[in-house]
Amino acid sequence: MKKFFALLLAVCMLFSLSAFAEGGPGGTPPEGGTPPEGGTPPSGGPGGEGGFGGNTAPGGSTSSFEYTAATEIDAADEQADLTYASETADESALMVNTSDAVTVSNPTVTKTGDSNGGDNCNFYGLNAAVLVMGGSTTTISGGTITSDASGANGVFCYGGNGASNGAGGDGTTVIISDTTITTTGQGSGGIMTTGGGITYAYNLNVETSGGSSAPIRTDRGGGTVVVDGGTYVSNGLGSPAIYSTADITVKNATLTSNLSEGVCIEGMNSITLENCDMTASNTQCNGNATFLDTIMIYQSMSGDADSGTSSFTMTGGSLTSLSGHLFHVTNTHAVITLSGVELDNRGSDVLLSVCDDGWSGASNTCDLVADGQKLSGTILVGDNSTLTLTLSNGSSFEGNISGEIENAKGTQVSTEVGTVSVVMDAQSTWTLTGDTYITSFEGDASCVNSNGYTLYVNGTALEGTM
Repeated sequence: MKKFFALLLAVCMLFSLSAFAEGGPGGTPPEGGTPPEGGTPPSGGPGGEGGFGGNTAPGGSTSSFEYTAATEIDAADEQADLTYASETADESALMVNTSDAVTVSNPTVTKTGDSNGGDNCNFYGLNAAVLVMGGSTTTISGGTITSDASGANGVFCYGGNGASNGAGGDGTTVIISDTTITTTGQGSGGIMTTGGGITYAYNLNVETSGGSSAPIRTDRGGGTVVVDGGTYVSNGLGSPAIYSTADITVKNATLTSNLSEGVCIEGMNSITLENCDMTASNTQCNGNATFLDTIMIYQSMSGDADSGTSSFTMTGGSLTSLSGHLFHVTNTHAVITLSGVELDNRGSDVLLSVCDDGWSGASNTCDLVADGQKLSGTILVGDNSTLTLTLSNGSSFEGNISGEIENAKGTQVSTEVGTVSVVMDAQSTWTLTGDTYITSFEGDASCVNSNGYTLYVNGTALEGTM
């Protein structure tokens, strides 16, 4: 009977989530409602296919279930130098389920036992090595967390909003520092945030090896993630270093993806990188994708993220692409802002592609803003796609814009350039590396170095170029 009433209350909470205010990004946790009692998540959670790079672990659809854990903390507590272990499927090694503050110092956490819980693992934290929920602010410092199982995320912060995109969370916050996290199974991210949860991570050493297992991972219901320092390495297919269905800021970190994209942003969400060094070698297409790329911005229409403007902002640091296009935008509106980043595209000459890929339902639209930034390479804009390129504050672009696009599978995607607008200030320059056709140009033609080629604006050669 107790389980029945817990389930009934959780279902009621799911239908009342729209009344919660959405928490903003940054350092202040959003205020939330009263967390559900007990350990039962809402039944009949969101369905549909998972996203592209880290959202679907193997298994079935969402259903009602009871959380279990080898060790559960359900009140304010401070624990140090303890071992937490589980070998049982669908059981966490450690679960914090309280609205109180909890501190765990120097833990040793091991988790085995595969799950086929599917979305229950991805959205709600079933089978995670460490699961934090219930509105707690839990601080973890030092120690090691290891999972060797499917659907076993390392540290899972579930904010309690029933995986409802756009809804605020209950205040659940994980603050984790100086911890080593290693996962090997499918659908097993390093630090995972959903349901409006809030995660602050400092100087972590995270490595994942399974498919759909981003070291910095989010899923439905979004949330806020702030990372400062540390190293984050992924080795699996569909496992970018960062997968965003949330607002994510990463500073002073080293990020490496050895098989997949470096970054994947889905829908109306964001990633901000400050003074980070990222390297990616995306050598195999995953899911619906037909391009190889390092920064992937898209909308899958799976329901994992609301549609709207996607945002990628990078300041300082370096971005190295060992395979494919440096940036790729499809089926969404993306704003890419770069300032003082060292770009190294060793995989191809393509700086950016904006075009059709394996998803549909929205337009391919990109705003590329260079602020004191050096750009080079070819920009590809499909015949049904839109680009606005802004060069400001002494930026430079050495390259051309084309509509001749072939994907990694050898299929012709486009033969003519779409709608392209270029805006330049007087301190910035553009050196052509091929004849280029654009729709509109705003700036001083003398800032364009023709280099023996011609810039056509709305079908007419631009006069006054260098």
